[in-house]
Amino acid sequence: MRSVDEQLARVIAAAVRPAPVRVAISESQGLLCAEEVIAERALPGFDQAAVDGYAVRSVDVSGANASPVQLPVVGEIPAGSRQPRRLQPGQAVRIATGAPLPTLADAVVPLGYTDGHQAKVTVNRSVPSAGFVRRTGEDVQTGDVAVRRGASIGAAQVGLLAAVGRNKVLVHPRPRVSVISLGEELVDVDRTPGQGQVYDVNSYALAAAARDAGAEVSRVGIMSADPRRLREVIEGRLLLSEIVVIAGGVGGTIGDEVRAAITDLGDMDVTRVGMHPGSAQGFGRLGPDAVPTFLLPANPMSALVVFEVLVRPLIRAALGKKNPYRRAVSARLLSPLQSTKGRRGFLRGQLLRDADNGEYLVQPLGTSGSHLLASLAEANCLIMVDEDVTEVSVGEEVLVSFLAQRG
Repeated sequence: MRSVDEQLARVIAAAVRPAPVRVAISESQGLLCAEEVIAERALPGFDQAAVDGYAVRSVDVSGANASPVQLPVVGEIPAGSRQPRRLQPGQAVRIATGAPLPTLADAVVPLGYTDGHQAKVTVNRSVPSAGFVRRTGEDVQTGDVAVRRGASIGAAQVGLLAAVGRNKVLVHPRPRVSVISLGEELVDVDRTPGQGQVYDVNSYALAAAARDAGAEVSRVGIMSADPRRLREVIEGRLLLSEIVVIAGGVGGTIGDEVRAAITDLGDMDVTRVGMHPGSAQGFGRLGPDAVPTFLLPANPMSALVVFEVLVRPLIRAALGKKNPYRRAVSARLLSPLQSTKGRRGFLRGQLLRDADNGEYLVQPLGTSGSHLLASLAEANCLIMVDEDVTEVSVGEEVLVSFLAQRG
C-alpha cells in the first residue's frame, strides 16, 4: 500500500503549467500575472484636487489660523476639465475632487475650512503647500512596475491595471479539467431513477470542486463503460485538457473495462493508497502530452476526499501557486473519534474558535462511513489522523485542513 505522501509526490511531479495567454483584464482575476507590467504613464497623470474645495496658493492663506482670509473666487474647475486655468496671486478657484489644479495653485482648501461662498470665500484655516493635493506620479511613476510577474491578480491589481491604461495582461491560464462519471446505475439529475439506479453525483460535485480550485471545467457527465466508446471520449478529452478526472473507474468489472480502454494510451497505476476514505484509486499520464489522469472511487464521499487531497493540489500547482495546499492548523478535539489502522484518516469536522483564548476547536461530524455525503456538506475542515493512530480522545490536539469558507 502506497503512502499518501508518496502518491502526492507523484501527482505534484506531473504538474505542468499551461503556456501564458493574454486576456482582458476583466478575465484575469484569480490568475497569476505572467509579465512585468510597466506603467507607461504616471498615476495620477496630473496634479489634482484630493477633496472638494478651493485651489489656492498656500502662501495666500498662511495666516488664516490667526485671522480669516477672504479671497475672490474667479471660476470653477469640475472633474474631467480639459481647459487650462491659471491662478493669479490672491485668488481662489472652486475645484472638485479629481479635477486638475490650475497653474500656480499648490494647495486645496477643503470646503469645511471655509464658508463655502461662490463669489468671495472666507478661509478659516491655513493649508500647507501640497495640502489636499494628489501629486503627479504620487502613486505610480512612469517606468515603475505596476504589477509584478507572479503576482496573484485580485480586485486591487485589476484596478491598477486599468489605472495605468492596460486593457489586457499576460497571465498563466486556468488548467482545463475534464470530469467523467462512470456507472451503469447512474442517471442524470433531470431524470427519475428507476429500480437500482441513483443520480450522478460525482460529475457535478467534482466539477464544482475543480472550479473552486481555479480550473476551467468541462463536465462530460455520465459515460458508458464500453471500452471502445470510452476510449474515444478519453482520447478526445486528453487533447482538450490539462487534467482528466474519471470517477467510478477503479475496482470490479468496470475497472477492468476502463483499463482495457486506456491500456495503450500511457501509464496508469491503479493501486491502494494508505488513506481513508478513498484508498482504491488510480493515477497516470495519458496521451501524447502525458496528461495527468485520475481514476477515483465511485462513492461520491470518497471521490471528493481523494480530489481534495490529491487533485486539488495539482490544479493549484498548475496555476503556478507557490503553496498549492490548503491551510492547516492544530485544533483540540471536542468528541472522540476512531480511524482505520494503517491508513491516514481524512475525517469530516466543524472547526470552531474559542472566543476567550482564540484556540481552535474541532467537532467531528458523522461516522467514519465513506458513503456519508451529507456530513461532508456540513464540514468546513478535514481532520487528519496519522496512519498509526486508531483512536483520539476528547481534548487531544489534531491537525485539521481548512475546506472552502462559507459566508
